[in-house]
Amino acid sequence: MKSRVITGVVFALLFMACSTSTSLFNGSNLDGWEIYGTEKWYVNDEGLLVSESGPDKQYGYLATEKNYKDFELTAKFKQEADGNSGVFFRSSIEGTKISGWQAEVAPPDHDTGGVYESYGRGWLIKPDKEKDKYLNYGDWNKMKIRVVGNHVTTWLNGHEMISFTDQKIGEATGKIALQIHDGGGIKVYWKDIKVKEL
Repeated sequence: MKSRVITGVVFALLFMACSTSTSLFNGSNLDGWEIYGTEKWYVNDEGLLVSESGPDKQYGYLATEKNYKDFELTAKFKQEADGNSGVFFRSSIEGTKISGWQAEVAPPDHDTGGVYESYGRGWLIKPDKEKDKYLNYGDWNKMKIRVVGNHVTTWLNGHEMISFTDQKIGEATGKIALQIHDGGGIKVYWKDIKVKEL
């Protein structure tokens, strides 16, 4: 009987360990991340991660060194200026060419929370237009992205934006990456970036 109790406690502890979120951004530097491109990624005096267009006005990415398959990611973002960005998942990068899927972060009326396949099929799914009201442009927002097998769900400020399945996504694995869109004039702040592997 005692051994069963101990075994149960061990399994419970293992479950709790496996379900714990890990912080991807430490608020001090870019440890655990890699910069792709010439755009600006830095930590400001307030401990916020800043993504900002550089003089080249090209695409830029900040990607995790580690690959992730099934996970739940949460991140807070605040858009300034254009604010066109996004969170890529199960992605691979060469230079500034990224292959994978992006949960969109964009100005109003530009489908924040939708999923776009880069260098592939383009838009896979967009949120209903009425859900754009959940975006707090110019203020802090919380995005949650859950990817399990071939199923992807995104939430914005607690509201489900999209939920769908896709075989190609289900077959992939890769990095999580933040994006700066090309065109210049973009500035987005990030904080509280956490991932829970599932």
